[in-house]
Order: sequence, then structure tokens, then C-alpha cells
Amino acid sequence: MIKKTITPIIIITLILTLCLPAYANTLTVNGQALDSYIENGITYASVREFTEQYDGYSVGWEARSKTATITGSDLEARVYQGRSYLVANGRVLVRDGINRNKESKLYAPVTELAKMLSADVVWNPSTRRVMVTGGGQALASAESYYNSDDLYWLSRIISAESRGESFMGKCAVGNVVLSRRTSSQFPNTVKDVIFDTKFGVQFSPISDGSIYNDPTAESVMAAKAVLDGFKKVDGTLYFLNPRTATNSWIINNRRFCMRIGNHDFYY
Repeated sequence: MIKKTITPIIIITLILTLCLPAYANTLTVNGQALDSYIENGITYASVREFTEQYDGYSVGWEARSKTATITGSDLEARVYQGRSYLVANGRVLVRDGINRNKESKLYAPVTELAKMLSADVVWNPSTRRVMVTGGGQALASAESYYNSDDLYWLSRIISAESRGESFMGKCAVGNVVLSRRTSSQFPNTVKDVIFDTKFGVQFSPISDGSIYNDPTAESVMAAKAVLDGFKKVDGTLYFLNPRTATNSWIINNRRFCMRIGNHDFYY
């Protein structure tokens, strides 16, 4: 039997390849290569360098809040270091990752930066490259994009059901409501889903009246994020706190998706 040996150099190379984010030549914006990296399947770009590819926009930095500000004739945006979202013209754009500061540059997901400026994103899996094309016009404002009735009720059910939960946990609760809205098993509006009583009251805040409380600021952010298309638990129709639930029907009859904080989510 012939034995093959692996040299220490090869081992080190394998470790670096598997463990370090991918940095080199992963992103182009209208043909211009930009500094970027890939982490957990998400491509990140320098907020400043990405924005500077488009005329008419300027980037500032607020040191105290660790926030990049982007302004132009039709855009006001803020990218928060250490958060999973950016806010552009009042809309909340989210990827399931974190805006990070690396070597004195703030990086954010390319897809959200592109959406902010109405650009298209194409991912080439064979070359592991992201190509951003077009853009240069800010996305529509929150006032013109969100349905005010949907935002009103969705932010309230998220707040009432998710106090103490993380931002992602709040988004997941919002995902359940929106998944029900598109399912033939449930009503087809956000408000009607929340107040649905076909099989009994569906959400406890309807019974205890907390649905009518003013929502927290983060709950409003989460509602905007899911209305803008963010899906933390895509397709889930149920959630519960297994430590306080008094009915085991969901556990016994639905397929488990994941646990986020105190809530378990089910399809």
C-alpha cells in the first residue's frame, strides 16, 4: 500500500482557504472592480467605494453612532455598523448578515447597496463573482412603497408578540404573518390574518388587547424589512414559545423550521 503524506504547507493552505473570507476580485460595479469579501454566502462591499461609482451622491461618517450617511438629490440613507440593515428613504433593507468595519472601511451587503440605488445584481456561481449593473437612481420612498394599513397592523403584531426578542426574531414573526397572507389557508390581508378567528383566535395579543399598543421602534423597522422582502423564515405559517404554549397541535402536526430566541417556527 502506498501512503500519501500531506505537508504542513498544504494543511495550512487548506485551513486558510476554508476559514478566511474570500476577498479577491469578487465584485464589479458597471465593469469597475471593487474591494469586497464573501462571508456566509453574502458579498460585502465598501459603502463609500460602492456609492462613489455613481454621480450625485456623497458619503459621510458619524463617528459617535458609527453610521455612514449617504445623501443625494433623491436619497437619504444610513448604514449602521454592527447592524443587519440599512435605511434608505425610510425603507429598511436587510440581509441576514452584519455591516462590518474592516481596515477603517464600513462594508455592507452588495444586494442592499444595489437596491438602494436601483441597480441590478447578477451572481455567477462558476466564477464566484457578483456583477452590479445600471443604477444611479434612488429607490422609491417609504411613503410611496409601503401600504400604510399593512405597516400599521404588522408592526403592532410584531411588537406585541416579540417583546424582548432580537431584530431577527421580530422579522421572523412578520414573515409568518406575510406567509399566511399569501396562503390559501388564511385570509389575504395583513389585518384579516391577524384578526382571523376561523379556528379560534390565532394570536394572543388579540385576546389580551396588546395588539392596540403602540409598537416599539425596532418592531416598526422589522415590519418594514419584511414588507420590503426580507425572509428570515420563508414559508413558515406558525410559531410558538414551547416553554409557555398550552396547546401542542403545532408541534405534533407541523414541520419544524428553526428556533429564534424564545420562538420555534414551523411550516
